[in-house]
Amino acid sequence: MTPNTTRSDSHPPLDASRVHAILRATQLAIPLLTVAIALTAALILLATQWIWPELVWRPWLLLAAFLLTGTLGLTVAWMRLRRQLLIPLARLEHSLSRVCQGEQGASEALRETGVLGRIAQDIRSLNEELTDLYEDMDNRVARQTMRLAQKTASLKILYDVAAGIQQTESVEELLLRFLRVLKEMINGRAATVRLVMADGSRRLIGSIGLNDDLVREQDMAPVDLCLCGTALTPGDIVCDKDARYCSRIYGRRMFKSSEIEVVTVPLEHRDELLGVYSIFVDRPGVTAREDIMDLLFTVGHHLGVAIAKQRSDAETRRLSIVEERNSLAHELHDSLAQTLASLRFQCRMLNDSLGDTPISEAARNDLARIRNGLDEAHTELRELLASFRAPLDRRGLVPALAKLTNRLGRETGAHVLFQNDCRPFELSASDELQLLRIAQESLANIRKHARAHTIRVLLTREPDGRHVLLIEDDGVGFSTPSDGARPGECIGLSILEERARRIGAELSIESDPGEGTRVEVIFEVNRRAARPVLEPVRCAS
Repeated sequence: MTPNTTRSDSHPPLDASRVHAILRATQLAIPLLTVAIALTAALILLATQWIWPELVWRPWLLLAAFLLTGTLGLTVAWMRLRRQLLIPLARLEHSLSRVCQGEQGASEALRETGVLGRIAQDIRSLNEELTDLYEDMDNRVARQTMRLAQKTASLKILYDVAAGIQQTESVEELLLRFLRVLKEMINGRAATVRLVMADGSRRLIGSIGLNDDLVREQDMAPVDLCLCGTALTPGDIVCDKDARYCSRIYGRRMFKSSEIEVVTVPLEHRDELLGVYSIFVDRPGVTAREDIMDLLFTVGHHLGVAIAKQRSDAETRRLSIVEERNSLAHELHDSLAQTLASLRFQCRMLNDSLGDTPISEAARNDLARIRNGLDEAHTELRELLASFRAPLDRRGLVPALAKLTNRLGRETGAHVLFQNDCRPFELSASDELQLLRIAQESLANIRKHARAHTIRVLLTREPDGRHVLLIEDDGVGFSTPSDGARPGECIGLSILEERARRIGAELSIESDPGEGTRVEVIFEVNRRAARPVLEPVRCAS
């Protein structure tokens, strides 16, 4: 194909019918024809006058009439040309420049376009397409900006989580710090956070309800039941029994599962569920938003690592305590236990040597008392060694107390009752050990001296958030020592008081002869200062 052919294909010849159509549209045909006829007639008259000057008549009036007619036709043609072509062309040029600059509504000025209506329509279409492209580009930029903002907020949250893992001293405080953050991030109505305990139960750490107030574990009532029988905690707002009835009677606004979606964020580490966030969101919810769910699961994974780290540290401390106890048990066994065993053997040899040798009755009684004392000391020491060597129950204080009470019931035949009236909680290994030793010594005293028929061990929680360990029996009781007792008296009670002081607990012992004994220990589960809650960061609209 030659270049000429290419140019002729790219620029087709002007269509004569289009020219005629423009002339008809501008109404220039009649004025221009009138001008042409008038000018032609005037030229003919001038030529005639020039060729035959001898003609008698002078056609000046007729010539003037033709010239006037031509002038009028030219004026009409100019006015129509200006109105139908020149002015629309100027408007078209102005609008086209605005379109090229990307102004909104640039084609609205193309209203009176005359014969350029088709061009104006094409420019309108072009402007609409450009406007759509601009709007689409703006929308894309807005979406990308929003995504970048969400990514920035996500990175900030992940950074806060990583920093919090390194800085926090309590995993409970770390979970509470991000409870409000995650709730606000997905516009939740309420949220709760729970930890999975070693025995599989779930302990409620804190919650945020419809009033947007944070309720911590120590501020919660032990049991909270809805009137329909569903177990509720602060922050729970879903009840499928009868939401309107529960809302009206119980005083808390409730929702059905068809109105609220529960977004669950597992706190996992190495496929082990360590805790869970539950966030209540208006349907349709956010489970379809993969970016939001990925962020939530990432936060949950990091917090799961923090929980695993905290539990690993606690287990390390627990093992160190167990190792110390075993070391102390070995030391006692190799020193004091051997000495007592030797004394017991020598006392028996002395008793056998005396045989029927006549000695005073007082001496024989003293010898019997020494032998019995040595036997009792040896038995207590063996029990102490067994207690030192017994591993701490990893499931916590409650299972350990239940094990102690069951063992006491089997050994004594008494009616031993263990009652737990508080939510699950966690203690440090040292606090748990001291409380367990207080319970062991109290139960050992009951077994040795009380001659009790009924024994009750109660673990409960007071309204102010403190926990109470109560051990009481209906045995023979004893007279509690006065404040002015001499040193060395009631060493066992002093040891109990010292153990309570080590963990910042309050110990009280009440007993009277024939009235039984009551040992009460009041302690706090979490004595750390609360950290401020982070400001919320929104990531979902």
